[in-house]
Amino acid sequence: MTTPAPAPPWLTALAARTDVGAHPWFAEFAPAVGLGRRSAVLMLFGPDLDGGEDVVLTERSHTLRSHPGQVSFPGGRLDEGDDGSVGAALREAEEEVGLDPAGVEVLATLPDLYLTPSENAVTPVLAWWPVPGEIGVVDRGEVESVVRVRVADLLDPANRFTAVFGPYRGPAFEVGDLYVWGFTAKLLGTVFELAGLERPWDEGDERPLPDRVISPWMRGLGR
Repeated sequence: MTTPAPAPPWLTALAARTDVGAHPWFAEFAPAVGLGRRSAVLMLFGPDLDGGEDVVLTERSHTLRSHPGQVSFPGGRLDEGDDGSVGAALREAEEEVGLDPAGVEVLATLPDLYLTPSENAVTPVLAWWPVPGEIGVVDRGEVESVVRVRVADLLDPANRFTAVFGPYRGPAFEVGDLYVWGFTAKLLGTVFELAGLERPWDEGDERPLPDRVISPWMRGLGR
């Protein structure tokens, strides 16, 4: 039997913080009170084989019209029968990647963030996976791949840069064939900053978005 791994100190310390909402990014994108549309994402960290941690990410199908190939956390909109944001995040992870919610330790919910393009208030659910189990693609039409990415690789300055698309400038990561940008990259980077893990990286290293992650509706915007 595999021995359950305890959550690392950086993660438990982050979960215990009460000032996350004061971070400039969380403060800037705090949703208006009573906003109707709500979603949740599961930031699921677990032990990797090298004594560090990894995080579960999904890559959307490249055939989708909306955000093809975009990397995200498992998650989606709250349904009427969900037990709040935590219930929604766990349900969506089970539906998208086959995760067994019983093996997940939910540590905290971070403050809601408002995504203007989708007009959604998104709750990041911070969680730990003491004994990682089998996960994978459930519906190939929606998810291209499911990946456990080493935190050490995401923190490597060589894998971090600024993504550029027209007037847009934002943090991004590239680990192997995985290209992480937008909301997911910003949330990862902010969590690493708040956890005290971030290493200096060259924010002046600007790279255009690759064609494979540009939605059809975006193509006219980047000119």
